[in-house]
Amino acid sequence: MVPERENSRERTPSGATAASRPRTRLDQPLPPRRRFLPEYDPEAFGRLSERIARFLGTGRFIVWMTVVIIVWVAWNILAPSPLRFDEYPFIFLTLMLSLQASYAAPLILLAQNRQDDRDRVNLEQDRKQNERSIADTEYLTREIAALRIGLGEVATRDWIRSELQDTIKELEERQNGHRHDPVVFPAERSRGRDADDR
Repeated sequence: MVPERENSRERTPSGATAASRPRTRLDQPLPPRRRFLPEYDPEAFGRLSERIARFLGTGRFIVWMTVVIIVWVAWNILAPSPLRFDEYPFIFLTLMLSLQASYAAPLILLAQNRQDDRDRVNLEQDRKQNERSIADTEYLTREIAALRIGLGEVATRDWIRSELQDTIKELEERQNGHRHDPVVFPAERSRGRDADDR
């Protein structure tokens, strides 16, 4: 019985049977992976880099850095020999300034990249807003054109005045032709005349 079961199992290309492969459960989360690198929040780190970059670009930073360098150099020149911690070539000062510059440059670049991303998003939103404004303007232009066409068919004051003058002339002609007939306004006008007036 046991050999028959082994023969009935499907073989995979690697040679292991389907039953011996570990199955992953889809209804359970995967166990957390061990990470060797320290984890950090990129958003918080980006905000911190922007703060540092803003501070590095102010006059306050330049003033404080100048004060620190002057005090450093003055202390290491004027202080008694046992209290000096950085002699004349000021190697430690050079190292500190190099370290500060090596950290400042990537932080400034990171802040610039974040600003570029924000500018890209703002430009995309402005582009969409411009497209909506153009579509609204085109719609309003079509509506105004339709209103102008509609107003062309509305009776104007001059048209009504000319129609009234024509009616008065017509009545005067009837009155002059038939002086004994009473003047009566026609109840209905002919359809041909009505169509010509339009």
